[in-house]
Amino acid sequence: MSNVIIERIVALRKEMKEAGVNAVILPRTDAHLSEYISNHWHIVRYLSGFTGSAGTMVVTETAALLWVDSRYFLQGAQQIEGTGIILMKDGLPDTPSIVEYLCENLHKGATVGINGMLMSIDETASLRERLHKSGIRLDVNFDPIDRIWADRPSLPADKVFVHDVKYAGETAADKIAKVLADVKQKGAEALFTSALDEIAWVLNIRSNDVPCNPVATSFLYLAPQGSTLFIDSAKMTPEAEAHLKEAGVAVAPYDSVLDFLATVPADVNVLLSGSRASGAIAHILEGHYVKGDSPIAMPKAVKNDVQIAGIRAAHIRDGVAMVRSLIEIERTVAEGKHLTEIGVADILLRHRSAQPLYFDLSFESICGFGANGAIVHYSATPESDTTITKGNLLLIDSGANYLDGTTDITRTIAIGTPSEDMRHDFTLVMKGHIAIATSIYPEGTRGAQLDALARMPLWKEGKSYLHGTGHGVGHFLNVHEGPQSIRLNDTLAPLTPGMLTSNEPGVYLTDRYGIRCENLVLTIPYEETEFGKFYAFETITLCPFDRSLFQTEIMSEAEIEWLNNYHRTVYERLSPELTDDERQWLAAATAPLTK
Repeated sequence: MSNVIIERIVALRKEMKEAGVNAVILPRTDAHLSEYISNHWHIVRYLSGFTGSAGTMVVTETAALLWVDSRYFLQGAQQIEGTGIILMKDGLPDTPSIVEYLCENLHKGATVGINGMLMSIDETASLRERLHKSGIRLDVNFDPIDRIWADRPSLPADKVFVHDVKYAGETAADKIAKVLADVKQKGAEALFTSALDEIAWVLNIRSNDVPCNPVATSFLYLAPQGSTLFIDSAKMTPEAEAHLKEAGVAVAPYDSVLDFLATVPADVNVLLSGSRASGAIAHILEGHYVKGDSPIAMPKAVKNDVQIAGIRAAHIRDGVAMVRSLIEIERTVAEGKHLTEIGVADILLRHRSAQPLYFDLSFESICGFGANGAIVHYSATPESDTTITKGNLLLIDSGANYLDGTTDITRTIAIGTPSEDMRHDFTLVMKGHIAIATSIYPEGTRGAQLDALARMPLWKEGKSYLHGTGHGVGHFLNVHEGPQSIRLNDTLAPLTPGMLTSNEPGVYLTDRYGIRCENLVLTIPYEETEFGKFYAFETITLCPFDRSLFQTEIMSEAEIEWLNNYHRTVYERLSPELTDDERQWLAAATAPLTK
């Protein structure tokens, strides 16, 4: 494979030379700036072999480099080995940013090429400004991929379907009216969005264009005078067309969007998100666009009562699937039967897909045993697939999309008898998890202000983790959703009642094991005092933690009480859906712990 990668980079350099481009930046995204992308847009994977969900490749006349964040330091190094590509560990003090690297390594008068549809307004402007200071030109129209990727997959053609209002809780017409009212307040007359999850949410439509993300490849223009969805006509059904017509939305070809935007009258100010609209779109609307926060992001993140009821119901079904999966894994190993990481993922899929309202996984299951569990976003392949044996930890990060909700859960379980180091590290992680779960915070609090609570037990022992503690979760949509998060760098979005967020601290010991403990939590009102409103988290996920991994002597009485109360809730809500044998297993798995 490494020779193939080298040949592909050579082909790219030939295109660069013919175009007079000295370096090219290739973000792992699509024309909608998505985190999860269809096969058509896996350019970074094609050119490097890297399969992670985040990374940016840079190719110059003499070097090829791949920037990845801490989740992919190990995976990235393994997957590009032998290709000549240099791994750049983004976020570390000694790692230059992409623009720093380019300014240091390109000569004055050089040209950097990008596909302007693959970089946001803010990123494009910042890149152009930094390069200009070093006398380097930015070409936003360099897109040679079709010429070097002969068998490039086509854009997805999956059919669009309507997400019933009985699950969505609000009609598309009502959502559009509220969004346009916000657009007006922001000083614009229209809104353009290319964000697939925003389009799916506001129009109450779904599809299966991106693996594990029920979105439809499209662009959306909203305006009081008339709204238009730009989408391949082959994807439309009579039901979807009637639904959009009722919402006042016309349909136009997907590839006509740029021509359409060029015809928008100059006196119509169009609202664009600086982080989610591409620089190419802004260039077309130059002089009559307003840059601002998306008016869809917050109402999408703050779930309504119907959605919240669906989320709770979905987590009961998902909890049943998880319990059945854990029972099967435990008994398969105990009986000495062969089981691998891919086999664990197959078990999870089988039990989840048997649940009512199941649609798809919410992401490809991460099942890492032993050292593989220390690779944060590890994905088992036939080559890496490891047999599950006694004497180490199995980290399982998985979830599903149901018509009424999205789930995301991580459990770390001991296979055989865990070592004291494993138990100690697991308990430190759980102490941080419980600190987030039990936090009370005033209105306006952002996730960055809570993040240290999850890390403090680890920090006190000189340990840490480099990924975020929590991300927003969609409703039958993307498992990663903004604008809120719980992480060290601040996203400036306040935690608001109705938001669903993950709580997932962890710790990873290279070549030994990984630990992560994840539940989803719902922000809810707590109390209002003379000092204002205070909020709390309601834990939504329902599945036991491995009791054998707790080192109760380092836990406080309050932490043990929280765990016992949580396990009691898990049993009460899941047991009515289980068989007698399964209830017996769950009763033992949720039995109270003591000092």
